[in-house]
Amino acid sequence: MQADIAPILPENKAVDPLNTGVYSLPLRRFWQSTVPGRINSRVLFIGLILSLALGVVLAVGRGAYAIGANDVLLILAKFIGLDFGFTIDTTQYAVLTEIRLPRVMLGLLLGAALAVSGAAMQGLFRNPLADPGLIGVSSGAAFAVVSVIVLGATVFKGFTAILGGFTLPLFGFVGGLITTTIIYSLSQYEGRTSLITMLLAGVAVSAMAFAGIGLFTLIATDEQLRSFTFWTFGTLGGAQWQMLGIIAVPMILAMLVLIKTAPGLNALMFGDTEATHLGWNTQAIKRTIIVCVAALTGFSVAVAGVIGFVALVAPHLIRLCAGPDNRIVLPASGLLGALLLTFADTLARTAIAPAELPIGILTALIGAPFFLALLLQQRRTLAGG
Repeated sequence: MQADIAPILPENKAVDPLNTGVYSLPLRRFWQSTVPGRINSRVLFIGLILSLALGVVLAVGRGAYAIGANDVLLILAKFIGLDFGFTIDTTQYAVLTEIRLPRVMLGLLLGAALAVSGAAMQGLFRNPLADPGLIGVSSGAAFAVVSVIVLGATVFKGFTAILGGFTLPLFGFVGGLITTTIIYSLSQYEGRTSLITMLLAGVAVSAMAFAGIGLFTLIATDEQLRSFTFWTFGTLGGAQWQMLGIIAVPMILAMLVLIKTAPGLNALMFGDTEATHLGWNTQAIKRTIIVCVAALTGFSVAVAGVIGFVALVAPHLIRLCAGPDNRIVLPASGLLGALLLTFADTLARTAIAPAELPIGILTALIGAPFFLALLLQQRRTLAGG
């Protein structure tokens, strides 16, 4: 058993792989059977961090106006206050720091948020096919944003006049939060949360939200249709430093809280009853995860539209490499999700430059076949094949 999972105990006791405080031979056998030859966690994190650093340098340099790697490094150094005395082109500096860098930073933030949310949801539902969209956050936020786009000049004129460019993010977050609150209330019974009821309620509420979006499509003007159709497919084109400054702190805090729930998620792998017997407050863990996922997904949809499959793909790839320990899966998924979304956005900006592809289309093209492969794998597992 790996030393970084749990301390080695005397020979007559088994290792506690999930850090639950209970040492038993069945737990050890389960853990050993689910983690065959996994990658060392330190190697994994170092590789992800280095890949992410390289990806950022490449992403901010690529585009219709190319900037060399040496110039990128000098500009980034000057941006953080390190001046080595080299002459820097003012146009390159403006393009990189005012246009590309905030966009790349937004991609890193949203990619990490979606992936951590997906990992938490998969741990909560104990299903690799789970996704934050299951609890209706994405559809609720999308409905709220589309309503502002279509009715912003009439019904919501006062809000748009006061909030300006922050109208869509605020309405998207509120829409996602209201949707999550409704679904969470429906899933409560005698002080307990039913995940099955939450799943079914999420499907129903999502269907109602998309029906509302369909109605807005009928009354929207051509300009409004183009605006929210492009937004529905996802884009990081509206990234601004001011917006990043507002959403970064609550999103980072929510991710840290989710990562802190990892030991409890490990215990939930054995079921609610077993986790309760091990001393965990399962209801508190579920509430924490649901609220944090709602906040992260709501903010993401509000500022960049609907970006699918990052939350599904990143956690599953990490589990294939490192095993099911959520103490590793959650933070590593965040790093991989940030890397995947940065790569996808760079491709979206450069594939048909100077035009731009909606990033949601690219993530769907990559993620949909992966999702189908997961379905086939799960079907073979259930069939005993």
